[in-house]
Amino acid sequence: MQDEQSLVHRAQQGDKEAFAQLYESHFDKIYRYVVLRIGNKTEAEDVTQRVFLNALQSIRSFKWKGIPFSAWLFRIAHNLVVDYLRKAKKVVITPLDESSVRSDSNPQLAAEQRLDIEQLTSATKRLTKAQREVISLRFAGELSVAESAKVMGKSEGAVKALQHSAIVALRKTLVRAEG
Repeated sequence: MQDEQSLVHRAQQGDKEAFAQLYESHFDKIYRYVVLRIGNKTEAEDVTQRVFLNALQSIRSFKWKGIPFSAWLFRIAHNLVVDYLRKAKKVVITPLDESSVRSDSNPQLAAEQRLDIEQLTSATKRLTKAQREVISLRFAGELSVAESAKVMGKSEGAVKALQHSAIVALRKTLVRAEG
C-alpha cells in the first residue's frame, strides 16, 4: 500500500510514469468488473478507458482515507457503468466466443468450460442489480468486502448479506440447470 501511496502522490504531482504504473496494475481488474456488468467487450474497453481518463483528470482531488486507490477507481467505474446502462436502456450480452475460454488441446474440456460459462452468465441475469454488482466487485474485481462496501456506498454487513444471497441464488439456479 505504501508503494501505491507513493505512486498516487507522484501521479498527483503530474508524473506520467507513476500514473502509467497505476494504470497497468489496475486495468485488468477494472476491465473485468466493467465487462461483467456491461456484457459487451468493445463497450467495456471504452468504459474502462474512460475510467482511467476520468481518474487522470481528477487524481489531484483524490485523498487517502485508509482505503486502497483501487476503491476510488471502482467507484468511478461503477458510476460510468450506471450511466452507460441508463443510456443503453438494456443490457446486451455478447455471445461467448472461442476467446472466452482458454484454448486447450482437449475439445471436450473446452466445450464443458463454454457450457459452464453460459450457465453462469444465464444464472447471473436472474440476480438483482445489487447482487450482480456485489458479485462483479468481489469476484471479477477481486475487491475485499470493505472495498466493495465503499464502492457501493453500503455497510460491510449489507455487502456480506448481498453476496450470500447472490451465491445462494446462483447455486439454486445452477443446481436446477444441472438436474
